[in-house]
Amino acid sequence: MDWGTELWDQFEVLERHTQWGLDLLDRFVKFVKERTEVEQAYAKQLRSLVKKYLPKRPAKDDPESKFSQQQSFVQILQEVNDFAGQRELVAENLSVRVCLELAKYSQEMKHERKMHFQEGRRAQQQLESGFKQLENSKRKFERDCREAEKAAQTAERLDQDINATKADVEKAKQQAHLRSHMAEESKNEYAAQLQRFNRDQAHFYFSQMPQIFDKLQDMDERRATHLGAGYGLLSEAELQVVPIIAKCLEGMKVAADAVDAKNDSQVLIELHKSGFARPGDVEFEDFSQPMNRVPSDSSLGTPSDGRPELRGPGRSRAKRWPFSKKNKTVVTEDFSHLPPEQQRKRLQQQLEERSRELQKELDQREALKKMKDVYEKTPQMGDPASLEPRITETLNNIERLKLEVQKYEAWLAEAESRVLSNRGDSLGRHTRPPDPPASAPPDSSNSNNRSQDNKESSEEPLSEEGQDAPIYTEFDEDFEEEPASPIGHCVAIYHFEGSSEGTISMAEGEDLSLMEEDKGDGWTRVRRKQGGEGYVPTSYLRVTLN
Repeated sequence: MDWGTELWDQFEVLERHTQWGLDLLDRFVKFVKERTEVEQAYAKQLRSLVKKYLPKRPAKDDPESKFSQQQSFVQILQEVNDFAGQRELVAENLSVRVCLELAKYSQEMKHERKMHFQEGRRAQQQLESGFKQLENSKRKFERDCREAEKAAQTAERLDQDINATKADVEKAKQQAHLRSHMAEESKNEYAAQLQRFNRDQAHFYFSQMPQIFDKLQDMDERRATHLGAGYGLLSEAELQVVPIIAKCLEGMKVAADAVDAKNDSQVLIELHKSGFARPGDVEFEDFSQPMNRVPSDSSLGTPSDGRPELRGPGRSRAKRWPFSKKNKTVVTEDFSHLPPEQQRKRLQQQLEERSRELQKELDQREALKKMKDVYEKTPQMGDPASLEPRITETLNNIERLKLEVQKYEAWLAEAESRVLSNRGDSLGRHTRPPDPPASAPPDSSNSNNRSQDNKESSEEPLSEEGQDAPIYTEFDEDFEEEPASPIGHCVAIYHFEGSSEGTISMAEGEDLSLMEEDKGDGWTRVRRKQGGEGYVPTSYLRVTLN
């Protein structure tokens, strides 16, 4: 069934229907545009919310970042930020694939519809013009017939009138004959005009207008098909991001399950354990015999020289820890202003940082040696003398770092002995031993071995002779640097295409070795199983440290 056959007389109905269809298409485009604005505003508010609640300090400088509760909260914020990115993607797809394409298609449909209806109106005007000509020829034929009949009656009356002259009779007969001839011509013209109009009318109703209506039907069906496809794009845009959104929600669930109350309690102990020995019992001070009192080391308010402290009635004894107010401390390089346990931890961190810097400088020295040896063997690649300033600077840095390592090792040994001494005093004064520490103290043998290794490395000759001869000539061409061992492993949550320098590509779900943690810039260095190292976004990884 088609419009040209079934709706041949519904020109105005088809005009209203096609206009309604185009208006519906424009309304849908406007709806999607406003929906896009809602999605963009939603994503923007989510990103602002995440930015508001993200920690302001880097993780390495924020003690709270060590708690699983804080780590889970930060992970949830990152997942919400990724979720906001998916809402932005939905808005972008709707804007490009629905708003722009359907708006352009609507303009094309309006132009096509206008052409079809203009063609139909021209056909109507031509048919109406033919009908007017038919009516005119019909009226003329009718008028000529009446005139011919009247002339015939006049001629007959004069012919029967005995008083009429012969000339009058002949004139009347000629007039009647003329009118009869004119009526006959009008009849022939009217018949021809009628035949022509019937032919044009048949062409109009059976050929011309059905073709126009069929074109309008095809146009309207194509418009409806495109509109239905646009409806489908709404759900398709959502389904496209469902897997990523599901991973975001899964990440939130993992973050919720990662909260470990016991571990957080242990972290609090590690962060704030002072290492001080618990205070002893307060001895009774007999003020009735002030001159015979024996000073006690554990009593407060007794000067170290053994003389009793006289107190007036208006003075009170200083409060004992933890009720005493803490004085403002001055930060020292050896962290002696901290409690023993915290001092030991900070010294241990500083020692590890200096050791890493030292190893980095040693690696750089070896690389410079290799480069200088290559330049000496192949002068066209570069001038060996140009490397001397960098080599000298590296050697100075090595010497400085070795001295700092020795300094921190000495301070660390003192801090460890102080912690052990306080622990021994506490055990001697109390019948019930304190809870064991979460982690055993560092093995002193390892510390001594490390100190001895550093001392031996520091005794390498740094004189000009050593720099000129053995430090560069004893170089093996087949020397291969051993790759650094991973500090953990990680799994790629999303696919990443490493297109810039220093990055590396990874597939979703790929297992990777963690080579270097995020330094606060949002990038983490990893190694693939099939080889190759590079940086990838930290937010694309699920990291597990060794």
